[in-house]
Amino acid sequence: MTKMIIKRDGRMKPFDVQRIRGAIDAAAKDYYGASYCFLDRSLINLCVRNIVNHIDILDMDSIPVETIQDIVVEELRRFDIGLSNCYSNYREQRSIYRNSKSELIDAVSGLLDFTNEEVLTENANKQSQLVSTQRDLMAGEVSKYISRTKLIPPHLMKAHDNGEIKIHDLDYYLNSAYNCELVNLDDMLQNGTVINKKMIEKPKSLRTAMTIVTQIAAQVASCTYGGQTVSLSHIAPFVRISQERITKKYKEMNLPISDERLQELIDKELKDEIKDAVQTFNYQVSTLMTTNGQSPFISVCMYISEKPEYEKETVMLIEEFLKQRIAGMKNEYGVIATQTFPKLLYFLDENNTYPGSEYYWLTKLAAQSTALRMNPDVISVKKMKELHGYAFPPMGCRAFLSVFKNENNEPIFYGRGNLGVCSVNLPYAALESGGDLDKFWTLLGEKLELARQVCELRYEKLRGVKASIAPILWQHGAIARLNPDDDILKAIDERGFTVTIGYSGLYETVKYLTGQSHTTKEGFELAEKIMRVMRDTLGNYKINQPHLRFALYGTPQESTTGWFSDKLKKRFGEIEDITDKGWITNSYHIDIREEIDAFEKLNIESKLQRYSTGGAVSYVETNPMADNVEAILKLYEHMYETIIYAEINFESDVCGVCKYSGVMDNDPETLDWVCPVCGNRDQTKLSVVRRTCGYLGETTWTKGRKLDILNRVKHL
Repeated sequence: MTKMIIKRDGRMKPFDVQRIRGAIDAAAKDYYGASYCFLDRSLINLCVRNIVNHIDILDMDSIPVETIQDIVVEELRRFDIGLSNCYSNYREQRSIYRNSKSELIDAVSGLLDFTNEEVLTENANKQSQLVSTQRDLMAGEVSKYISRTKLIPPHLMKAHDNGEIKIHDLDYYLNSAYNCELVNLDDMLQNGTVINKKMIEKPKSLRTAMTIVTQIAAQVASCTYGGQTVSLSHIAPFVRISQERITKKYKEMNLPISDERLQELIDKELKDEIKDAVQTFNYQVSTLMTTNGQSPFISVCMYISEKPEYEKETVMLIEEFLKQRIAGMKNEYGVIATQTFPKLLYFLDENNTYPGSEYYWLTKLAAQSTALRMNPDVISVKKMKELHGYAFPPMGCRAFLSVFKNENNEPIFYGRGNLGVCSVNLPYAALESGGDLDKFWTLLGEKLELARQVCELRYEKLRGVKASIAPILWQHGAIARLNPDDDILKAIDERGFTVTIGYSGLYETVKYLTGQSHTTKEGFELAEKIMRVMRDTLGNYKINQPHLRFALYGTPQESTTGWFSDKLKKRFGEIEDITDKGWITNSYHIDIREEIDAFEKLNIESKLQRYSTGGAVSYVETNPMADNVEAILKLYEHMYETIIYAEINFESDVCGVCKYSGVMDNDPETLDWVCPVCGNRDQTKLSVVRRTCGYLGETTWTKGRKLDILNRVKHL
């Protein structure tokens, strides 16, 4: 009687020896390579006969397919152990393929019935219930599936699945897109651009320029998957254009008034136009929907002296942005709440940091805004120039470019970007070492090498991609002015794009290896050595592959904080203060639960931040500071003297039911937010704004990120 095979889905099929022969043949071709054609076929036939005989003597009429495959492995091992291992690998890959296919169906179904919490909450600024967002999330699941089964080598996916590394943004890996950029608004506004096949010429007023900027932002966001930054110094020339137009209009009216009164009218109309333009920007950025299913993730650079020629006009724009941020924006329930975007980046410099400096009045306004809205964040021109020789903004959240000079030996920053990130789970290497430092250094090197290979893949994946794939980026000025059929690697190489290797959990790593926090002398020495080794390793990568421009990156890990923690707990079990918390500490940061004052925290972290040349940000946690602007100004001064990039965090919450404004409670069982006044637990009717990692997020986070947020202690 013919034996029956039980398939994995329960179906029954007659045993077919040709399927065995075909699988062995495929494994042999892979294993023997070019010498396959010289293989003695009689030996393969003998092996197949032994397999059939083995199956025939089984006292089973119906045999599971896994049993058949076990027999094949056993018989091949007698013939050639190398071929047996090759067949086993083939079998494993087929299993991964089948499981991935099933996981894809489950993941997409979970989006539709709202049970796939991991994906639905991984981005705090995506409204995952919207059909437009779900469309992006479903496409992302398809990208993950194809990337892991077809595009990324198995050993890298295995390291990712283990939690040794994190290949970020797999949901966009399938696309020929990159991470983040500094948008070259200066070129686009001065020389014109094209949006949706429509020619956009140089604007003739600030209002028009600002509207175009928001359209550019939406287009750029739809063609990339990370953040973007635009600079007010690039918009400032259009303040002057509007001023000249308004002045000309009034002078042509020949009004019978004094010169002083005439100037008052000109100044008032110009201020009104600036106010309208900034309001347009704020509302457009907050309400536009990109193809990524969210508003543009955009930061605004407020560097007074970036273009000295337009310093006055830049200051006027900064002032209005700050005033409108202080005023806030009404949410859907008519309650004034804190905007999450645009993120504001205020540069502290010699001319605005201390009392008596020319623009200190503007810094006081910035501090008032930070005290109420957690924005702007601050960048120290002094510390940036000490480290890099130049001052420039991050791309969106925290990713910084390295200094790159063009063929004329001139530094360029705008029109450049980052191709993507792969992060190393530092505690994984520590736990895997068992506390042996020599072994840890070896394991760390292995994890960094895995990340290097991922970065190389990202670069090579863009080889042969044409500029026409994203005209706004590659043809019309945001990055370059290529021809439609030009290879985008031309611009990537000529403009010095970077790839970044991130890291997480320096605190947990040091704690496991030394038993101490890195606020102690012994702990800090190891922490700094780890940072230095990572930086130097990437420096060697850059020497060997200069076109990749590797940079070390303090991973923001919005959802990765819990993901890494879960992977560590699964692999190593529950370890006190390492895997038992539910989150892994961000980059080089001090333990979020450690009692330490704000100034000392910045002192320690500044010494580690400088190694993260690809980007990093520190923060201090405070109580709401609206009534203590002076303390914010003191923090500003300390940040200017100490650290490149820092933020101030507190709670900024509003209830849409009772209109309470303050701090929401949190249910320790469900981690849901609860209004302390009316008891409202409807998460859709609460605006709970927290610092997610580098940017602000609202109400919805992954469990790991919520635990991180809830356990942060105050530093001031």
